[in-house]
Amino acid sequence: MDLSALGVEVTDLAYDTRAVTPGAVFFCIPGSAADGHDLAGDAVAKGAVALVVERRLDLPVPQLEVESVRAAMGPIAARFFGDPSHELQVAAVTGTNGKTTTAFLLHAILDAAHRRAALLTNIRRVVGGDERPTGLNTPEAIDLQRLFRQMLDAGDRSCAMEATSIASSQGRLAATRFAVLVFTNLTQDHLDFHGTMEAYFQAKRALVAQAEAVVVNVDDEWGRRLAADVPGAIAFTPDDELDLELRLRGRFNRANAVGAVAAARALGVDEEAIRRGVESVAGVPGRFETVEAGQPFAVVVDYAHTPDSLENVLRTARELGSGRLTVVFGAGGDRDREKRPLMGRVARDLADRAIVTTDNPRSEDPQAIAEEVAEGTLEIVVDRRKAIEHALADARAGDVVVIAGKGADTEMEIDGRFVPFDDRDVAREVLAR
Repeated sequence: MDLSALGVEVTDLAYDTRAVTPGAVFFCIPGSAADGHDLAGDAVAKGAVALVVERRLDLPVPQLEVESVRAAMGPIAARFFGDPSHELQVAAVTGTNGKTTTAFLLHAILDAAHRRAALLTNIRRVVGGDERPTGLNTPEAIDLQRLFRQMLDAGDRSCAMEATSIASSQGRLAATRFAVLVFTNLTQDHLDFHGTMEAYFQAKRALVAQAEAVVVNVDDEWGRRLAADVPGAIAFTPDDELDLELRLRGRFNRANAVGAVAAARALGVDEEAIRRGVESVAGVPGRFETVEAGQPFAVVVDYAHTPDSLENVLRTARELGSGRLTVVFGAGGDRDREKRPLMGRVARDLADRAIVTTDNPRSEDPQAIAEEVAEGTLEIVVDRRKAIEHALADARAGDVVVIAGKGADTEMEIDGRFVPFDDRDVAREVLAR
């Protein structure tokens, strides 16, 4: 799609009126909370010189009418910023679990190979060697293409990033070329958005067409289906040989590492750089991160928020001590409700003590969410701080306490408010007392 047909000089793109500058084209995205068409007048008042719309508006600026503004935004943004992903070597990771850790490993490998690597994850962004504020796992199309261009301008030659299913469905990744795409796994999550596991899978599957090389975990049933469907897919399992020292615990992290190694090889990275990169990663914030305060028992904070990831973390945590295994966890509000009892059953089966608590309830009642998770058989302590306090107060030498769900998050969303809350800081405060 070509903006030259609008007949005006375009200096920027925006989809949020707060980001509109004089000379910008404003994209009128229909959203669940607000319709960009209703905000177009504000955008024009702030200097927008043209609009991308799904229906004509009574405003005195040129308008490009399209069937879907969201679908048009990615290709237009990519072209406006000079198709940066065709210059930048983008290594993307998609899947339910393991995206962040695999991206961190890839970033370390590319850095070890002197390929000036940027990083885009939900817990860390690095552009030109400098940290940036984080946001969506996969940014909106305009933000993403702008970031790619900024990476190139800052001297980056490659980028390791997360590619989510929701971003795929919403067109945020449209017109982005992947030098390699890693598929980690597919387990139940995001059904509030996708509706079915098949639709969830197809959102991941759609990204394959944008990749020059595809690396697939065939230890996963959906991965086996994908590998069978994609000619030339590079298959791996967690049991593949890994001739290096992996400092991350657990079979799930072994899978992440093998996937990152396979992707690096597809990019032509030499084995010595791969080894140096992987061995440099001692941990990933909020991913099986231990909290040490001199206590005689293990405390682990992890982002696990699906039945599968919780199971992986609890099985691995069991190996850390000879005593009891306690887990503090919850389920997010306004998200896939079907997984709530499944997570409760995993905790019931694998932990000696399970405390169900609040985890980003958003607009829902925290008590009601906890009851759906607990199914009347697990302990509920709705106040997350108190739940952590109870778990740590009862821990003895040789025990393991897992605090799951939030990982490196530093806020909790409660009824429209973002309340500061970091599981790691809370655990340290409690242990210090």
